Amino acid sequence: MTAITTTALGSRLETALGRLTMYRLVLWVLAVLAGYSLLLNVLGWLTFGLPEMLAHLALCLGLTYASNQALAALFHIRPHTESSLITGLLLYFLFWPSQLTQGLQLAELAGVALACILASASKYALAWRGRHIFNPAAAGAFLAGLTGLNIATWWAATPAMLWLVLPGVLLVLYRTRKFAMAAVFTVVAVSIVATELLRAGMELPEALWQPIAQRPVLFFVGFMLTEPLTLPPRRWQQMALAAVVGVLFAVPYNLGFVANSPELALLVGNVLAFAVGQRGGVRLRFVASRPLTPTTTEFSFRPERPVRFIPGQSLELHLPPDTAGTRKGDGKGIRRVFSLTGAPGASLLTIGVGTAEPVSSAKRSLLALSPGDGLTATTVDGDFLLPRDPAAPVLLIAAGIGITPYMAQLAAAATAAGTSAGSRDIVLLYLAKNAAELGYAEELQRSGARILARLADGTAPPAFMEDAGSRRIDAPALRELVPDIGGREVFVSGSPASVRSLRAAARGAGARRVHVDTFTGY
Repeated sequence: MTAITTTALGSRLETALGRLTMYRLVLWVLAVLAGYSLLLNVLGWLTFGLPEMLAHLALCLGLTYASNQALAALFHIRPHTESSLITGLLLYFLFWPSQLTQGLQLAELAGVALACILASASKYALAWRGRHIFNPAAAGAFLAGLTGLNIATWWAATPAMLWLVLPGVLLVLYRTRKFAMAAVFTVVAVSIVATELLRAGMELPEALWQPIAQRPVLFFVGFMLTEPLTLPPRRWQQMALAAVVGVLFAVPYNLGFVANSPELALLVGNVLAFAVGQRGGVRLRFVASRPLTPTTTEFSFRPERPVRFIPGQSLELHLPPDTAGTRKGDGKGIRRVFSLTGAPGASLLTIGVGTAEPVSSAKRSLLALSPGDGLTATTVDGDFLLPRDPAAPVLLIAAGIGITPYMAQLAAAATAAGTSAGSRDIVLLYLAKNAAELGYAEELQRSGARILARLADGTAPPAFMEDAGSRRIDAPALRELVPDIGGREVFVSGSPASVRSLRAAARGAGARRVHVDTFTGY
């Protein structure tokens, strides 16, 4: 009963979060936390004063929004409003509200104002080829601190705030799939701080509670360290980064003009991430689109300069406005993630997108592109990668549009083998509604992989595919179709519901290692 309840809850949560981009979710969580902080002040659990907090909130949001709009106009770039509001809310929680009852604290206010403006400016001035290097809020807070006008105190790290900060952070980490990275940072940082407190004579429970409740460990890891634009592309790199930043966050040091602070630890981590990631934004020109199936479309783009990626990774597109702004957006923001379907080194970047009606705002934007239209991609990352050993056998399971990450992998495997998938033993199980919905049929036939097709309507697939019937793919069915599944690494890609079902089937059939790539839908 517990397993069924957990699965149902997970399904509902996935569905709800799938309606929001990461930016929209973070914005809403921070907005709720800001409202909660105002309530705590009214109840007397925070003592800043309600007028001071409201003025502080208005200052942070107003200046980050206005400066971002002005700088975007200056550089002829479409502003990302959600990002600027997130930065403003972060700075609201980083700096103390100035006490207005004691007269205007002009230096303190100037410090906060400077942090807001510098945070926006860092996206443009501290950038390389269109990609900002540093977390804007951390950069603004650190640079403002150097002036001596004001310093970040990270007041969100109070016991009263913890009761809503914790679930908010967990929700964001669940959406971004960064629990492991957050755990590494938290364990490293808390261990170092707790060790120092134990040496000072504090009891163990208090030594563990203090860094969680009174230091910005959770706020830092949930809303700043895991910010995707300033992360390295691979999971192991992110884990290593979390450990390094955890040490810099927790170990005290003083270099004269700078001392250890959360914002400095994050900025150092940003530099390390930039060194191993896609350095510079990706500028693209739309080339053409072609229908893959009645409900899916492939879009091709020519990059301004070569793009580094590993087959199975994805890129985040910064989409243009919907057609002349005549249709209302879907509220999910202007950045969406798509799997790259071509082999690395190809002259064009390609993505496959589900375009069944009703078509979302994001897909309308893509379908409205004309040859020569320009757009940008912000990040290239992901760990949905085949084993490095080409002799390792794999089973790829694709549900519908979940076929897209495999196309780059099959193309790369065929290139490496000369004419076919050759040296790598690949079995692909493709689930679709009917034969017409089997995308990339020609590419799959050329791949040389063994292709199994499970068509829901019971019709026969193309001759080069093996018919897996129309039955539900559960553990017994999967074990019958792929008897040696226990000796293969298994990859599952598709919608959240499909991934949950197929991952459970693979585990039940004897698979020891199952990797998943979930498409939340746009």
